[in-house]
Amino acid sequence: MKLDPRLTPARADLAAAHLKGKVDAPRFAAGEMRIVIDTSAPLRRAPRHDARLDTEALYGERVTVYDIDGEGWAWGQIESDGYVGYLPANALIAPGAAPTHRVIAPRTFLFAEPDIKTSPVMPLSFGSFVTVAREEKGFSFTERGAIFSRHLAPLSRFEPDFAATAQKFLGTPYLWGGKTSLGLDCSALVQLSLEAAGIKCPRDSDMQEGLGDPVPLEKLQRGDLVFWKGHVAIACDSETLVHANAFHMAVAMEPLDAAVERIARLGTRVSSVKRLKN
Repeated sequence: MKLDPRLTPARADLAAAHLKGKVDAPRFAAGEMRIVIDTSAPLRRAPRHDARLDTEALYGERVTVYDIDGEGWAWGQIESDGYVGYLPANALIAPGAAPTHRVIAPRTFLFAEPDIKTSPVMPLSFGSFVTVAREEKGFSFTERGAIFSRHLAPLSRFEPDFAATAQKFLGTPYLWGGKTSLGLDCSALVQLSLEAAGIKCPRDSDMQEGLGDPVPLEKLQRGDLVFWKGHVAIACDSETLVHANAFHMAVAMEPLDAAVERIARLGTRVSSVKRLKN
């Protein structure tokens, strides 16, 4: 069986213990759980700051760490989507109390005090996980400070209209591998939007194309996913898409016909349209 290297914690010198008998490696490690304590942690292809950005792990996300090198790079796997790579070790700490809420605003601030006039401790992006201990004066008190309560939702609450969620990011710059409101790519926009709706979603567009049931492009409706090789968009209606794309270098709404024609001129046609089950 061929294992996807993006999702397989195995390298020439080390592999995850659960892969014994599936891969060859001189040593295996059980791994230790950590959570992200920075606004986001870049996950890179190699342990270098100039290495390709594959994705990002958001504040509060869990990462299984299998190795930390002498240069401060942790090699591990993001729990939510299984992506494997190198993250800054100083962005990770041992987990504490289980999260209770997630950020539902594109970006919010964590304040030291429940007062908008105080200096923020840090920004948090959509999809970040926090643990709320109590609420007071419109603020939720978390493990590191206070967040405006209306920018949070309990983990049990979902936003079923993921096209509307994607539209929250309109104007956000396009960034390959990005996953925050400072910059994201097409598949990150889909992943964030679907997971806010309670739908487990892989990270990359080729993986996402395995979701749902195929429908004809002519039957397109709100919430359908439109795929090209290496790209994905969400239908707002039968004639309009929202997607993060390198043509606009941003998250943009675009007429379906214009997007199909423009991308076809680059030699790529729609590969599938998928409808997710309610």
